[in-house]
Amino acid sequence: MPLTWRNETRFKRPQAIAPRITPPRPENFFVTYAFETRRRRTFAIISHPDAGKTTLTEKLLLFSGAIQIAGSVKARKATRHATSDWMEIEKQRGISVASSVMQMVYRDHVINLLDTPGHKDFSEDTYRVLTAVDSALMVIDAANGVEAQTRRLIEVCRQRDTPIITFVNKMDREVRDPLDILDEVERELGMPCVPMTWPVGQGKTFGGIINLRTQVMTVFESGSERLPHDFDAMALSEPAALQKRFGQDWDTALESMELATGASPTFDREAFLAGKQTPVFFGSGVNNFGVMEVLDALVDLAPSPGPRTSSFVVNKQPVIKQVQPDDDAFSGVVFKVQANMDANHRDRIAFVRMASGKYTPGMKLKVMRTAKELRPTSVVTFMSQRREAVLEAYAGDIVGFTTHGGVQLGDTITDGSVNLLFTGLPFFAPEMFTTVILKNPLRTKQLQQGLAQLGEEGAIQVFRPEMGGNMLLGAIGQLQFEVVQYRLKGEYDADIRLESSQYTGARWITADTPQQLKDFVNAYPQRMARDAANTLAYLCTSPYDVRLAQERFPKIHFHPLREHAGLALQSAG
Repeated sequence: MPLTWRNETRFKRPQAIAPRITPPRPENFFVTYAFETRRRRTFAIISHPDAGKTTLTEKLLLFSGAIQIAGSVKARKATRHATSDWMEIEKQRGISVASSVMQMVYRDHVINLLDTPGHKDFSEDTYRVLTAVDSALMVIDAANGVEAQTRRLIEVCRQRDTPIITFVNKMDREVRDPLDILDEVERELGMPCVPMTWPVGQGKTFGGIINLRTQVMTVFESGSERLPHDFDAMALSEPAALQKRFGQDWDTALESMELATGASPTFDREAFLAGKQTPVFFGSGVNNFGVMEVLDALVDLAPSPGPRTSSFVVNKQPVIKQVQPDDDAFSGVVFKVQANMDANHRDRIAFVRMASGKYTPGMKLKVMRTAKELRPTSVVTFMSQRREAVLEAYAGDIVGFTTHGGVQLGDTITDGSVNLLFTGLPFFAPEMFTTVILKNPLRTKQLQQGLAQLGEEGAIQVFRPEMGGNMLLGAIGQLQFEVVQYRLKGEYDADIRLESSQYTGARWITADTPQQLKDFVNAYPQRMARDAANTLAYLCTSPYDVRLAQERFPKIHFHPLREHAGLALQSAG
């Protein structure tokens, strides 16, 4: 497919929420929905904390016309039902603790944007979000380069061959040399960088960016109230004028640009889609500079929804099937569950990434794990500051099913006409444990309800010891415990204290036969616990525990990911 660009499009200040424009459909697209799925772009924004991810999210929404003024989504207020407006700990810490979903329309394309937490303690939520997208926008602080949390997220993207667009932010500050940044990104990603824009100067002398395709330089002037059409442009065909205006910064930029382009391959769309090449853009999100080029690139470069792998068991044999986005049957996977998004109704929303077909109001849905009918009280999509009832949705869209239970993370939802089970949603073994002590025993019911819902949501991993006793919480980072403690008190009126636990890890277990599993459980009754999905786990106090148990029971399988345990249980069943 030929590469098209729209950099010449002039930005117009939106006067109202951008209408959802649906171009006329060719007649031959009515059956397969291909026309609609090709209009979809679903991507996640990833970065280390404070790299400018939320600011960039805000500006993408602003330039698409989804919001009217900058500041509307500061700290993810674009989804204030679910995030910073309702959790005091986020305001105190100034960080994101949950992913959020926004939908916008730009150039007749429906763009589903998923903003992810940057803090490492909430990396599980981010990992699950990355299973629901077709591409990623990586934001890098130009002063700090590739940081620790970004490395973890890059590794997840590489495992799934997710295409990555790179935005080097904060060029209006004193930052590192762009050649050094490109070199570091290439080392960390393990793939070549292809610069699409190039900076002239930095910090107080930041002069703007050169568009390498159009050979035009957009001149920078600070001020977040400036919109893309407010910035002047100068053609590279007038080098004397550019040299006169920017002096040594121009000469230095020209030299480094020639080095970068000479050492970089030409942009190859197929290599990019295969996760083997990343286009790189420079700019300043807080000043609206270089952002429009990124928004255009998301439309022009990022992929539309592709096929998804489904597996199910027939006669104890796994069957693999590729589900095409324009298949007739509706299917999707729950990648996020958020409890109490509306405090007045105590609702729970299951976020479903559609994989195929079309959703229309009132259609019958089925949860494949339980074979039960799903009857949501409402089905919504997300547009900036408000939720809207879904009139129609297609593969690539993120829809929210409002339920009161019966849906878990990783559940496959279909219209009942197909037998599918999507896989790939990871649940990592926790690295930290605490014991839950309820301060007021009369609130036991509220505690049980809160832990059940937060466990299903994935905010924390909840373990119920088989031999009885206090519940255990498992987490990746300490901040998860603090968030859960806050939410239990604020949302369920269950005031708890957390005490240290002897356990330092867990492994989900399966066996080839029921008797082998029974023998193992009888040998270690005090270490057996069940998580929120009722999956059996072995709790350990050191890495040696697993090794010794494995030597004693070689037929037992220890799984560091719950997804693997679930598949093994399917095969065994």
